[in-house]
Amino acid sequence: MARIGVMGCGVVADYGHIPAILRTPGLELSALFDPDPGRLRAASEKFGVRAAFADQERFLDEPLDAVVVASPAWAHRDNVLAAAARGLHVLCEKPIAMLDTEAEAMIEAMKAAGRMLLSGFVYRFSPVAQQIRQWIRESAVGEIRSLRLIYIWDLHGRYEMLPNGSWIESPRWVGRMEEGGPLVDCGVHQIDLARWWLGSEVVRSRAFGAWVADYEAPDHVYLHMDHERGEHTAIEVSFTYGHTAREPQAQFSYDLIGSGGVLRYDRNGYILEARTGDGVIRVPGASEKNFPGMYTALAEVLERGAPGDFPTAEDALIATQIARTATDEVIRARIERPKRAK
Repeated sequence: MARIGVMGCGVVADYGHIPAILRTPGLELSALFDPDPGRLRAASEKFGVRAAFADQERFLDEPLDAVVVASPAWAHRDNVLAAAARGLHVLCEKPIAMLDTEAEAMIEAMKAAGRMLLSGFVYRFSPVAQQIRQWIRESAVGEIRSLRLIYIWDLHGRYEMLPNGSWIESPRWVGRMEEGGPLVDCGVHQIDLARWWLGSEVVRSRAFGAWVADYEAPDHVYLHMDHERGEHTAIEVSFTYGHTAREPQAQFSYDLIGSGGVLRYDRNGYILEARTGDGVIRVPGASEKNFPGMYTALAEVLERGAPGDFPTAEDALIATQIARTATDEVIRARIERPKRAK
């Protein structure tokens, strides 16, 4: 039984990481850490975890085999280095770090400790992603030449109402934009899927963006990537698709065009199919995320002591480098809107 500690008890830990750990054979949720006493108390009571600490060192004093870093991106470096110093394996949420130099230092520290640093690319574990990979390996639609991956949504709305009836800008919205925007926050999943599905590295990329909101990072981004074997991936990702609408509707889809057909997934209706010259193969769709699947795989990784096909920190660094570099290039090329006359 692998003893797991969770660092960061925010939204993603609450709906994803913690429930999945509790349901996974071979894993035991042993301790929680969060510097916010109120958030820590809520998580401790909700999930029945008595070993809950607002002090990182006291948390790490607990008997643990691995930690899950689900804290904000700016805290990842310190969390991971502290875990490395205690000789613990780490599963770190994306983006792995705020800077490439930080990510590289984290990777080196974990290697020096002789422990694994894994990445929380939960999309890989979806039955949808797994089925697409199987179809690609079987050449169900020939050789894949073009990928179009779309995730445009409102990030749960830009504004939220307080109990007193006043409106504020959502802290989640602000935080994700300040960490780099939609390509860094969500687009890294699509970048990782493209590399993983194709087994073909990205050799060139270029991005374009739009500013519906007025942050430094663009809130709607188009990324184009050329792969080493000639494949091309187009990614569209947004936080402002209906971000102020009363009834927003997200679009999430994968289209993979091959020499002998098309693979297609649409989350609206959970459509998953392969269209070939012989007809249409339809299989049950699913969510694009799969926390239980990721933790089942993690239990196996911890038992055998090797990542295998589990996404690593190196995978996270590559995806984050592409996303941040593209975002920075878009920011530098921004055409400013004319100021309105007062």
